[in-house]
Amino acid sequence: MSAQLLLVDDEPGVREAVQDYLSDSGFKVQVASNAPDAWEMLQKQTPDLVISDVMMPQVNGYQFLQQLREDPRFKNLPVVFLTARGMKADRIQGYQAGCDAYLPKPFDPDELIAIVENLIERRAATAQTSSGTEIEDIARLVAEIKGMLQHKGGIIQTPPPIRIDLTPREQSVLDLVAQGLMNKEIARRLETSVRNVEKYVSRLFSKTGTNSRTELVRYALEHGLTN
Repeated sequence: MSAQLLLVDDEPGVREAVQDYLSDSGFKVQVASNAPDAWEMLQKQTPDLVISDVMMPQVNGYQFLQQLREDPRFKNLPVVFLTARGMKADRIQGYQAGCDAYLPKPFDPDELIAIVENLIERRAATAQTSSGTEIEDIARLVAEIKGMLQHKGGIIQTPPPIRIDLTPREQSVLDLVAQGLMNKEIARRLETSVRNVEKYVSRLFSKTGTNSRTELVRYALEHGLTN
């Protein structure tokens, strides 16, 4: 499956040229001419990586990146800055803001492709490792709660269920996450795409105020959202 990229740049010529090069390199590219439009697009679909200009009207790249990093759904989303501001101080400000790469204009398109491919590969490897660790944590959590039930004769005091409106598909994903299944396994079980599963998990994080699968499962078990 081709990686999905979101390109944000207010200059039409640059935006079109970069989009064409990325598309020719096998990526699927969505484009936005400003940060507010990009933010709206992110609510519908989370890309694998964001490429953003820094100097933009309304909301600049630094402010846009801060908005991303403050949202649990996008905290680890790779972001590459493309900008005409290539001074050392500008690069330092970009890295301090949380960008993953900073490429001054004019840039070599091949270098951009290499950066994008590297960041996506690293993210995939990190996600796989994190998923394995979280699955172990979930298994320990479920075992701990089962042990508490056995110790108390099957009776355990829990808070009253919290009213959270979940769609049937969100509930199904939550139940399978609580069983310790990875996104690929959940996608196979529900006959959908991994990207859709990631979208549902992100929604569950948002609705429950949690930041990880382990936190989500604990929250769901403690508040009667899943068995």
